[in-house]
Amino acid sequence: MKKKKKDGPSFAFLCKEEVSSRAFEDDEIRPFLSAFCRQNGSYRISQGNPELDFSCESAKLAKLLYDLGKRRYGVSARFAYSKSMGFYKRTKYHVLFPNPEEMMQDLEVDFLEHVKPNECVKSMGQYPAFLMGAFCASGSVNDPTSSNYHLEISHYDEREAKWLYHIFQKANGGQFHPKMIKRRNQNVIYLKRAEEISDFLIAMGATQCCLKFEDIRVSRDFSNIGNRLAILDQANLDKSMLASKKQIQYIEDYAGRIGWEHVRNPKLNLLMHLRLEHQEASLDDLARMMSEEFASTITKSNVNHLFRFLKQEYEAHHGEDHA
Repeated sequence: MKKKKKDGPSFAFLCKEEVSSRAFEDDEIRPFLSAFCRQNGSYRISQGNPELDFSCESAKLAKLLYDLGKRRYGVSARFAYSKSMGFYKRTKYHVLFPNPEEMMQDLEVDFLEHVKPNECVKSMGQYPAFLMGAFCASGSVNDPTSSNYHLEISHYDEREAKWLYHIFQKANGGQFHPKMIKRRNQNVIYLKRAEEISDFLIAMGATQCCLKFEDIRVSRDFSNIGNRLAILDQANLDKSMLASKKQIQYIEDYAGRIGWEHVRNPKLNLLMHLRLEHQEASLDDLARMMSEEFASTITKSNVNHLFRFLKQEYEAHHGEDHA
């Protein structure tokens, strides 16, 4: 059975496209490129010449990588693309920088051994740019229309993932509370709280995607509240109807035993008639109708007291097991 391809780009793709359209400050370029290279970079030899390969699935993101590399290092990359072998045959774009040794040294990247990005994230102000680069390289976020809020960044190298997790915890004034798990051959750092996902999108500069995320989230939350209230209302109605049926049972038993003409208490007499005529009425409704009839205040507590009397009379003649 063939898989049905989802129409349009994913929400994660739209977030990365929006990040690719933002303006970058000079001090954001290095941490962004360093994080991206660690996640989605590789060292390759093409026709005997070494190149640093940045790969992604967005043409707009590829253009950003080209522009940032040229802006910081003054070198022009070349473009290439390849097709994945999967079902969807996605296009992968490659931004290939020549003579990569100097660039890799500046980005603190070594594909043979782990190197911490100490200079690339020298201050907390550079943490968001580093996370931005990591997300654009290997991050994903669930579509806000789904019922499961989830944003994650993965890395195959556990040491790199732990360092990214450390930066995640420090970023945004320590407001993020990421979790880290091992999934198959990947180390995954993720956020589950909707508020933190929104803050992350804002920190990356994906404000329009954040607005979409929040709009759908708030609409769903209101819908959920409405559903819960409807369930509560139905539960209360069912409870009231059950109580009403028992009260009618008490009334019919009491009136049948002593006769309506012997119900001397005028309030009790009226309440018994009102309950039989208005089986769905609440105790508040009955109290209001009685107050209008007597032109004086009859409270819900008064009504409850009269029904307790009828219940006690019923139980006295039939036993509590039949109440």
